[in-house]
Amino acid sequence: MNTTEKQTNFEIAGHVGRLLREAFGKGPESIFVSINRPFVVIYLRSFLSPTERILLKQDQIFSIQNTRDLVMKSLIPEIKAYLLLLAGMQIREFYYDWGLNNHSGVMVGIETDEDRLQACLQERYTGKEELHQEIDTISFQVQKRPEELYSCMINERTLLVIRNGILISIEKELIRIGHEESLKLAKRNLEKNHLHNNSHFADILKSQVIDVFVDWDFHLDKSVIAFILNPSR
Repeated sequence: MNTTEKQTNFEIAGHVGRLLREAFGKGPESIFVSINRPFVVIYLRSFLSPTERILLKQDQIFSIQNTRDLVMKSLIPEIKAYLLLLAGMQIREFYYDWGLNNHSGVMVGIETDEDRLQACLQERYTGKEELHQEIDTISFQVQKRPEELYSCMINERTLLVIRNGILISIEKELIRIGHEESLKLAKRNLEKNHLHNNSHFADILKSQVIDVFVDWDFHLDKSVIAFILNPSR
């Protein structure tokens, strides 16, 4: 990473931190920005407001998630605009998720750039095929096998897995009749249980898994899973 890229990432992190601090009253203690176009990943650590800390102790996880979802709807356009201004990235898709027990979070932006996407997807990394098989199995246990599955190692600490075509008929009907938010809360709880309680990932990737995040775009029938790794394992 050259000096210009480092400065861009630093400024993006600073802006996102300010937005979150203004919205929640407390921002993350640290923010790590990783860009490997067409992807940008923003990883947040030590992000939990005093009010959320109380709710978390009372096991009010859904309340925290629902509130954050409402706030993020207003923040996402600003984050996209700043990524365009600083990094020249025209973000078409935006995903986010929270690791409340770890006080962490992630945001993932994706440009529409097929050439860069194909170059990224052709890269190899340790355990790629085995990871795809494991994600395929988990998807089948929770809903159905994805129609398409691919992944990209953004850097040695950040891995993205993208699934297309994962919704079953009942989920599509729930979305159609206006229960999108409830469906997302339920899927987040169910699927993350399978992702977190899985000892295979560390063995497959030959790396300690620090965090796992997942989010969906129901209208695109698409999901993004983000792994935060510690390669020194």
